Amino acid sequence: MEKQMTLDTPVPAAADVQPKAISRLLFIDNMRVMLTIQVVLFHLMIVYAGTGSWYYTEGRQDAITGALGAWFLVVNQAYFMGLFLLISAYLVPGSYDRKGAGRFLKDRLIRLGIPLALYSWVIRPALIYADPVKWQGARPPLLDYFPAQYLRDEPLIGAGPLWFIETLLIFSAIYALWRLATRPRETVPTVDTHFPGNGSIALFALLLGLAGFVVRLWLPLGYNFKPLNLQFPFFAQYIALFIVGLITYRRNWLLGLPETTGRLWLAIGVVMIFLFWPLVIAGGMDKGPENFVGGWRWQALAYALWEAYLCLGMCIGLVYAFRRYANRQGRLSGFLVRNAYTAYLIHGVMITAVAYALRSVTLYPLLKWGLASLAAVPLCFGLSHLIRKLPYTDRVL
Repeated sequence: MEKQMTLDTPVPAAADVQPKAISRLLFIDNMRVMLTIQVVLFHLMIVYAGTGSWYYTEGRQDAITGALGAWFLVVNQAYFMGLFLLISAYLVPGSYDRKGAGRFLKDRLIRLGIPLALYSWVIRPALIYADPVKWQGARPPLLDYFPAQYLRDEPLIGAGPLWFIETLLIFSAIYALWRLATRPRETVPTVDTHFPGNGSIALFALLLGLAGFVVRLWLPLGYNFKPLNLQFPFFAQYIALFIVGLITYRRNWLLGLPETTGRLWLAIGVVMIFLFWPLVIAGGMDKGPENFVGGWRWQALAYALWEAYLCLGMCIGLVYAFRRYANRQGRLSGFLVRNAYTAYLIHGVMITAVAYALRSVTLYPLLKWGLASLAAVPLCFGLSHLIRKLPYTDRVL
């Protein structure tokens, strides 16, 4: 049975916070569940708001659907995958310390590489080939489509939502190479340090926003490196937060986060969510998004800074909120935690199937999104539970 770490538990001394000794932080597991559910809701919103790219869409672009759908997607995009990478990175150093380079890389290849290859070269081609809308009755023979046509038109690897698994695998490999180059045999000590002050956090957010703005001078929002399906305009944030996750583990910042800092940055994150509307109105978003996606435009700079401050606000604020209010697990939350990774892997298939099943239901798009969400989330976790019961899946899932 997991020992629960609560806010009343004193922060361990440096000698006591080695990964083998500390309790599992249940709030991190619960955050992973939340982020997995957010990913499901995010992609379903693409289906029904008609903004973005998915296997199947049906959103009606009236003003309310378009505005609220875009707001939901943009706000989530600003922070949730960066936060996912941060908490994923938090688990990397301890795993490497316990296993060493060889076993660490082998486990990463099994746990990340096998699902990545299976989705990229089996599941996604099957989804696209089975899509009646894409082919309009002129579907080519399977051997004509795959592999030649598929590999010409689609990413080589990392297709669909599995870009995140690909990115995590790449970042983990780079970390392992860095550890081999700098400390080939030594376990890096974990040391308690004070959580950064508000001024340092604000400066980091400023630099993060400026970095995003500079990247988007050449690679505007919407750019995708097709062979690997990676959206490099967001990678200044992703790289920075992965590194922050590594540092956070070594310095015990998750337990050292002061409540006053957490509350402040959660408030900043919430304020930034609502500042989206003044920003897009002042920047002329009604005439199109071109001024916001990149280039030497004040709107692009303001958007990159808004994104960075929202990201830091929500990352810090949600860590505080989950540590304060969700640092426990019951039967349901434990079930969700165990099945979150598999749910992420299969959610693309599941929500596409749900959307197809509901295509004849006539509802306002946002209401239909809510109905599809109520069906898709339990189905993703329920099917994950069944998949994980199959022989040999325990090593991967």
